[in-house]
Amino acid sequence: MRIIDLSSHIDASAYEADPVTHEVLTAAQGAEHMAEQLKARLGIEFDVSVLRDSEFLTLDRISLTSHTGTHVDAPSHYGSKTTYGNGIPRHIDEMPLEWFHNPGVKLDVRGHGTGVIGVEVLEKEFARIGYTPKPMDIVILDTGAAEHAGTQTYFTDYTGLDGPATNFLLDLGVKVIATDAFSLDAPFPDIVKRYLQTKDESVLWPAHFAGRDREYCQIERLANLEALPDFGFTVVAFPVKIKGAGAGWTRAVALLDD
Repeated sequence: MRIIDLSSHIDASAYEADPVTHEVLTAAQGAEHMAEQLKARLGIEFDVSVLRDSEFLTLDRISLTSHTGTHVDAPSHYGSKTTYGNGIPRHIDEMPLEWFHNPGVKLDVRGHGTGVIGVEVLEKEFARIGYTPKPMDIVILDTGAAEHAGTQTYFTDYTGLDGPATNFLLDLGVKVIATDAFSLDAPFPDIVKRYLQTKDESVLWPAHFAGRDREYCQIERLANLEALPDFGFTVVAFPVKIKGAGAGWTRAVALLDD
């Protein structure tokens, strides 16, 4: 079995719409920090020179959003109310793990430019690969956006799903839709521009807002999709268990039998 990494980096040196800060305490600084904490909290004096090279452990302090890097969007990310269930969307720590370990299907939707694609594009892809997603399959959109990761273009130029296409996949029993782009919806500037031109509210984040009526999750900011076949692999993308959060990071991988 091969394990194919589908995750993008969390990189403080790369361009992010919400910048990441990453502070590293060296092993020497970690020793001083440990000694200071022992004295401040427990009144214990400790001489760090007794440690080899006067070093203890490194420590990383990172500030970022739960939507930085490869992550899973929970239903509570889409809004505070639902039209299904008890009307309250579930947070990421409440989602069933069974959703995130399932057969994967990759759809090649590269070359469609900035904006949205509809049902006809998905149907054409199903015909091309000779496979239609089954209930609980994880559908992955290869938009080609990953090649721009770390640049401003990654956030402004990519392809998303329109509302009918999103619901089309959900009607097939899909619970998790994934993409290599920043969002399953079109870029913010494209959405707002089309709304201002048409005053059509259906163009406003239709893929996300579909989650107010249908319970499902999105995986965003995947990478390395060129290493995947069209189908015949398993996706594993368990989200980090952040209590009460609308999203959680994941080290998404594909398992492929050789």
